[in-house]
Amino acid sequence: MTTTQHAVEEDQAGVWNGRAGHAWVQAQTLLDDLFRPFEDLLCEAVAASPDRPVLDVGCGTGSTTRAAAGATSPMIPVTGIDLSVPMIEAARALSASLGERVRFVCADAERYVFVPKSFGTVISRFGIMFFADPVRAFTNLRAAAQEDARLRAVFWRSAEQNPFMTTAERAAAPLLPELPPRRPDGPGQFAFADADRVRYILGASGWGDVVIRPIDVPCTMPERDLAEYVTRLGPLGRILPDVDAPRRAEIVRRVRAAFDPYLHGEAVRFDAACWLLEARATHAAGSMAPIG
Repeated sequence: MTTTQHAVEEDQAGVWNGRAGHAWVQAQTLLDDLFRPFEDLLCEAVAASPDRPVLDVGCGTGSTTRAAAGATSPMIPVTGIDLSVPMIEAARALSASLGERVRFVCADAERYVFVPKSFGTVISRFGIMFFADPVRAFTNLRAAAQEDARLRAVFWRSAEQNPFMTTAERAAAPLLPELPPRRPDGPGQFAFADADRVRYILGASGWGDVVIRPIDVPCTMPERDLAEYVTRLGPLGRILPDVDAPRRAEIVRRVRAAFDPYLHGEAVRFDAACWLLEARATHAAGSMAPIG
């Protein structure tokens, strides 16, 4: 492993076991409601093969994992994996009533040693863009997949196509020069914006029949939840608690005003520009030539 790759892995672990992970736990009801349409899309794949064990990658607090359990046949195991300790702890607590067939693993799916060929369906809701080495990660997931297993995932298209997702940091930037810039070439929310890159990663990792299509999904949250959303989550949420109170108050005022175009009565509405990925475990890893 290179020093850079190790630093990236440590950075992701630090982010999701620090403020970001705790913020997602605190806002889990808001986020689960906001992203419910994506959960439904993923569970279509689960319901199509209800007798095959399911793996939910980057499961967070487990909403999609629990929904997948509801779409499988009784007693079919469903596993969620995430590297965030606070989110996995929340997932286990929220899923206790479902018994032993729903389990959660606190680990990095890129490096975790899965039982080979143990899953018939692999799903992910916004959980696959954070790997330090995506080819290694999807090769590992391919080894965990049964032959002809189905992969379905949703992830973001570009930041430019998702202005709602960057409104807070753009509004805060003039008052918050220490806000770290997003790294377009590193793990993060928009790391898989380039569909051709994703196709290469999947092909090089042993996945075939790869189809990636754009989807624009209407999302809604109550206006009363907007302040929590913009001040706790994302890059702004990780740095705002360290800002002095007067400057923080002005930043929150400006950021909140920047979202006025998305207000429709008592609701906040925006379209999420995403990719829907579908693939199958059809061939050995490493069979695709590099791009270029």
